[in-house]
Amino acid sequence: MGRAWLSLGSNVDAEHWLAVAVAELRERFGALDVSPVYRSKAVGFDGPDFLNLAVGLDSDLGPEDLNDWLHALEDRHGRVRSGDRYASRTLDVDIVLYDDLVLSGEGHLELPRGELRHAFVLKPMADIAPDVRHPVDGRSMAELWAAFPWESEPLSPVANFFP
Repeated sequence: MGRAWLSLGSNVDAEHWLAVAVAELRERFGALDVSPVYRSKAVGFDGPDFLNLAVGLDSDLGPEDLNDWLHALEDRHGRVRSGDRYASRTLDVDIVLYDDLVLSGEGHLELPRGELRHAFVLKPMADIAPDVRHPVDGRSMAELWAAFPWESEPLSPVANFFP
């Protein structure tokens, strides 16, 4: 059993797809820690705003098998992998941290996830896992967020997203 921290995002019918993803994660893994939802500008391309959140869960799957399960979740809900890497998507679910593992990206899995350098991943993580430490940097998510130049990547909270 491992503790996994996930980043979820969508900019195509985001309210629907994020709710569906969280429901499926609950059904498969049980209790979740779920962050508030934030709106952010698309990064790497010109497109509609994204809605983003973070989820913490206990997984009976190792990181590679969990990553495969999450890709299947994305695929079931219309994720298109052909075309540009940076494009609009129904669902993007990434493992940000898995326990204190550090993986170099072999097998298409990098831990900790490089997107922790962006507000749309770091702020939701700091909300639900403030004391969790970055396994390379050593700082907690709260410390990383406190040092983040948040004005460079503005976020706006989305109120009353989950009932």
